[in-house]
Amino acid sequence: MVFSSPTFLFAFFPVFFALYYLIRPGGRNALLFGASLLFYFSGAGSVVLVLLFSVPFNQVVGRMIAARSGTRAKAALAFGVVANLLPLILYKYLDFFGRTFHDALHLFGVESTVNLPSWLLPAGISFFTFQGISYLIDLYRRQIEPAPTMIDFGMYHTSFPQLIAGPIVRYAEVADRVVRRPIMLVDVEWGIVRFCAGLAKKIVIADNLGKVTDHIFGLPPDQLTTRLAWLATVTYTMQIYFDFSGYSDMAIGMGRMLGFRFPENFDQPYRSQSMTEFWHRWHMTLSRWFRDYVYIPLGGNRAGAARTYVNLFIVFFLCGLWHGAAYTFVVWGLLHGLVLVVERLLRSRLGFVPSGIPGWAATQFLVMLAWVFFRADTVHKAFLHLAAMFGRGTATSEVFTLAFYMTPDRIFFLCVGMLVALLPPERFFPRLVAGAAPGLAVKAAALTIFVYSVAQIGANGFNPFIYFRF
Repeated sequence: MVFSSPTFLFAFFPVFFALYYLIRPGGRNALLFGASLLFYFSGAGSVVLVLLFSVPFNQVVGRMIAARSGTRAKAALAFGVVANLLPLILYKYLDFFGRTFHDALHLFGVESTVNLPSWLLPAGISFFTFQGISYLIDLYRRQIEPAPTMIDFGMYHTSFPQLIAGPIVRYAEVADRVVRRPIMLVDVEWGIVRFCAGLAKKIVIADNLGKVTDHIFGLPPDQLTTRLAWLATVTYTMQIYFDFSGYSDMAIGMGRMLGFRFPENFDQPYRSQSMTEFWHRWHMTLSRWFRDYVYIPLGGNRAGAARTYVNLFIVFFLCGLWHGAAYTFVVWGLLHGLVLVVERLLRSRLGFVPSGIPGWAATQFLVMLAWVFFRADTVHKAFLHLAAMFGRGTATSEVFTLAFYMTPDRIFFLCVGMLVALLPPERFFPRLVAGAAPGLAVKAAALTIFVYSVAQIGANGFNPFIYFRF
């Protein structure tokens, strides 16, 4: 089930929240747990068993870790982390590792016939795997207490608003609201407004620009001109931001309606003036996860410059691989890691920190180049696209002109998207940023964009969220 589908918007969403508000507070965790499993089952079928098994496993192992100390607690933690990773490796990476082994042998002139099974990828498995691991590690570090009951933990671990594509919510961030969470009218109002804004981001901006992106990236090289290649890169840059941040807005909005305060996942990353700043603004819950559970345990920046650079490369190699089992994602991650290392070198050796308009322009340029690898089907196609962007392509004709893609409505959506991505809301909408109760104008705007988004769904249908693949 997809948040932007009519089934969710006009059946699951209203029925669930009506029941949630009508029943006694003591039964809300059980309702949310059951509804989340139903939500997942409706799209994943029998694969829901992976998630269902993860709940009692992490709850039991978590209690074992909390009740032990020293090497026994460390052994339980190691067992829990490995067991959480096994389904992820089996479903997402086993085939990729097999293909990588085959390609490595091929480089040395050895032909192999390794054929490993390819499994149906459970939606959101990367997200709930990281969530389970963080729960166990935080228990080992004595930063949290175990969830009181299996229902309470199951509610947290399977919560449908953030289950499929985040934000990655750590137990410590919601622990004080797992058992008791008062629901205020202002929270419900802001939750609905945030949900409507996220829906519009996804349906109106991301999906419309995505049609341009998909068509151009699907062109054969002899039709991919320089201006079309740049257009697709720009539209994808906007598409992936509004697709993913739109999902996060919808998740955070529904979380607030439930009485939770999920962490923010985006802070206008395209305003960044350096790649370091970009990763403080883009997919922030993932950045913090890798920082706290990989980068710092590896030594962070405490063991000298060389070790810091190695740690950065390891983190961004894993970050790329986390996004997808393909060479394109690995290259994307390593490119970001390389730029971050260069920025650290410039700062430590020359005292230079990218800033201002030049820093912003350079950062956006590098981010867009990296997005080509993220979007392309193969590394070879990514290089063909980059070659076309810089006038080194093989295009012999332009079957489709810019006017074919950029119709007046799409030009308008692209301009609106750029304004939303770049204008500082704290300057233009200080009351909204401060969290004041939504006024009549805000509610009317939310209703308007909701109606328009639904009309777009009726006319054009809807596409799955990009991060559902991860």
